Amino acid sequence: MTSFTVRNPHFETRVRESFAKQTVMGLLGASLQRVEPGSVSIVLPARDDLCQQDGYFHAGVSTTIADSAAGYAALSLFDAQTEVLSTEFKVNLLAPANGDRLRAVSKVLKPGRTLTVVEADVFADSGDTSVRVLKFLGTMIAIRS
Repeated sequence: MTSFTVRNPHFETRVRESFAKQTVMGLLGASLQRVEPGSVSIVLPARDDLCQQDGYFHAGVSTTIADSAAGYAALSLFDAQTEVLSTEFKVNLLAPANGDRLRAVSKVLKPGRTLTVVEADVFADSGDTSVRVLKFLGTMIAIRS
């Protein structure tokens, strides 16, 4: 695993508190599973109202948790006076998202003072089976408060 410089010794608390304020994650029913320097995972249990017409998780839902996981991975490396926003991202949908839950796993590829490049994979999990359904590559910008 890549080692990153942590600028805020309380990064995990900061990420968790920020996540708790993100109302869209609450609306979806998503939760943080893991927070480490430069890496975050988010879990979203399956619900009928998160699906498209064929019963799969909607691509927008899968993309939303990938974006949040990637953003929080970037945030984990910044000081307490910095926020992050997505500036661009690309998503590849690899398979229909069908399972008991979605799990977004993110990591920072290239940290920077202003721009940070991140990736995330979203998996559809059912029992012991896990299928990667989405690949996310994005850039986050640091916003100094």
